[in-house]
Amino acid sequence: MIDSSVLERLRAIGLHPRFLSHVPAAPGAALLRVTEVQREGLLLHDGAHEHAARAMPALLNRLIDEGDALAVGDWVLAERNSFGEWWVHERLPPQTQIARRLHDGREKVTRVVLVANVDTALLAMGLDHDFSLRRLERYLALVRLAGVGAVVVLTKADLCADPAARVREVQALVPADVAVVAVNALADAVGGGPRAALAPWLEAGRTLVLLGSSGVGKSTLTNALLGADVQAVGGVRKGDQRGRHTTTSRTLHVLAGGACLIDTPGIRTLRLDSEAGAIEGVFDDVSTLAARCRFRDCRHEGEPGCAVRDGVPPERLKSFQKLMREARRDTLSALERKQQVAQWKVRSRAAHARARGKRD
Repeated sequence: MIDSSVLERLRAIGLHPRFLSHVPAAPGAALLRVTEVQREGLLLHDGAHEHAARAMPALLNRLIDEGDALAVGDWVLAERNSFGEWWVHERLPPQTQIARRLHDGREKVTRVVLVANVDTALLAMGLDHDFSLRRLERYLALVRLAGVGAVVVLTKADLCADPAARVREVQALVPADVAVVAVNALADAVGGGPRAALAPWLEAGRTLVLLGSSGVGKSTLTNALLGADVQAVGGVRKGDQRGRHTTTSRTLHVLAGGACLIDTPGIRTLRLDSEAGAIEGVFDDVSTLAARCRFRDCRHEGEPGCAVRDGVPPERLKSFQKLMREARRDTLSALERKQQVAQWKVRSRAAHARARGKRD
């Protein structure tokens, strides 16, 4: 049984009551939260102080075998040895987990866990050259597949001539339960800065994660919400306005009001960690219209009587189909990949033969 004073401290860093049923009776073990994952170790928080720690090899190997890993936001059980060193020997099952896939271009697909146990994802997108509805669709699918609520945060509102118009443009794309706010992270909090704009989601005990590409102002927004320059910030490149990866690790910060905020490095390649069927489920407009298609197995490409092609904007449908192709490709076995490559080679040779025939 966890002491009531300890329990209050843990609630201040995001502990929900539902986790307590998963805490085994382990004398001498302490329940702590992962605030940073480093190359060789971890940082853990007990609600009052941070501690450097390492994970037991048996735990790491078990998670690897399961395609899993420790992540910022996880709750773990750790003990101190006779030298005063903290060692993590167990992880509580995460309530939510945001993960992506990495593909080496050949046969290897790796699952990368980004964060765990978050309530809301702040999807940051700059109102400068970074603005991209297609990229936003991908991020929104990522968090909805994880069962995490989302808020779209349009940063750099001071660089946009008409932020309200951009907000309406995004609102027309996202589901009705996804809020859209435009902020200037450099604005004075007294004048209605980001803390005021995001106040409804900064409740005590709530955990949020900032997601977005490099250069959108995630670290600047983190500093604004913290009220201190904790995270290093950097400008975008002059040539293409892309970010420079100023933030290199995921870190959990405790805000003054009691909410927890996880800042993350920019994601340059985002492949969804899900099956094709699940992806179709998070595109509400596509799944609704698909029920009206003439054919039950319609892929919404060239089939006659496709209600999706008639009702979904071409660019959004193209984005959806790209995500579906990636999901199907990532779930192919090694044998299926070889068969697919063989088919492509046959088609390529046939196309070259037709081209030579026309020339002759």
